[in-house]
Amino acid sequence: MSLLEIRGLEVRYGGIRAVKGIDLEVAGGELVCLIGANGAGKSSTLRAISGLASAAPGAIRFDGGDLAGVPAFRRSRAGLVMVPEGRGVFAQLSVEENLAMGAYARAGAEVGSDRARVFELFPRLAERRNQTAGTLSGGEQQMLAIGRALMSRPKLLALDEPSMGLAPIVAQKILQVIRDINRAGVTVLLVEQNAQAALSLAHRAYVMESGEIKLSGDARALLANPRVREAYLGEAAA
Repeated sequence: MSLLEIRGLEVRYGGIRAVKGIDLEVAGGELVCLIGANGAGKSSTLRAISGLASAAPGAIRFDGGDLAGVPAFRRSRAGLVMVPEGRGVFAQLSVEENLAMGAYARAGAEVGSDRARVFELFPRLAERRNQTAGTLSGGEQQMLAIGRALMSRPKLLALDEPSMGLAPIVAQKILQVIRDINRAGVTVLLVEQNAQAALSLAHRAYVMESGEIKLSGDARALLANPRVREAYLGEAAA
């Protein structure tokens, strides 16, 4: 059963159609990736799903409910949580305060246990719990952005380019944690510039070009697809 279902989604910026009537599904428990070149419409798709960009026409259903007209904060409270490109941490707040912001709609002892789980996933954050977020490295800020999202107990975690701008070893760690988060039961929709890493992690994938879905299917099958390998992995077709 689909946790997230998109039909005929369009996103426009003035006269520009950034997303051109796409269909996309994510089943509960899946890790699904969306890959494509810069400007393909991937981030616009995530922004529409999360309520940060207008989507009309088109239909978005989440956990059995229609999201038409539902504002972003209500989508988040319903369990559809996005980690934006660029991280978006609160620079003047401490690590602990940023995590508390992720749990602003919750209360009780479970918040403390969830914070402990974030620190288990990201020990660097535990070491810097009283440090202001603006003084963290880029990788640490990405860890914090993901940790803050987890504090809201998402049903679906949407991540927009989580490895962008990070050193390879840090990017690898971030992607490994995303895999672990999924294995722990959180459904994940991942937009990622590193196509090989994303396809290696995911169960299924969509390939987006110029606002349209051009290919979709099993992630490992797409990883072996000559067209994908030539376009996104830099390998010449045989």
